[in-house]
Amino acid sequence: MNLDDTDRAILKALQNDARTPFSEIARQIDMSSATVHDRVNRMEEAGVITGYHANVNPKEISLGISAFIGLRVEQGREKDTLKKLENIDGIQEVHLTTGSWDVMARVYAENADSLRELMFDRIAQMDGFSRSQTMVVLGSPFESEELPLDIDNEE
Repeated sequence: MNLDDTDRAILKALQNDARTPFSEIARQIDMSSATVHDRVNRMEEAGVITGYHANVNPKEISLGISAFIGLRVEQGREKDTLKKLENIDGIQEVHLTTGSWDVMARVYAENADSLRELMFDRIAQMDGFSRSQTMVVLGSPFESEELPLDIDNEE
């Protein structure tokens, strides 16, 4: 879908605060609420907007430790292995990557003991991995859910 400047302005407002009323977005970009509503619906139908979420602070819900786990997947076991990872509580993200690891998973746990249980009793016990490495997050000085929208998409 080709996005024009108006679509980008709407997306920027929604990324900043998904609860912003369409009437407020319309006022900001000098457009009618109905037009904003129509454009948002169009972007939802096209898959540009995939949902609306609350950003939750992991530490405030007792998830005090985070880590990235690099995994080497055995050849021919990719689909089955990825499906198993999807069903493990505590795994927040799974990414297919290049380099030393085929998969990078971001996990959250309550503490070091629960991280160890997640790593050794659940992930390491799965068939389909030949190696893994865990990198504990010591801090996250910058995280953003907002995608850059000011990039020119010339075709």
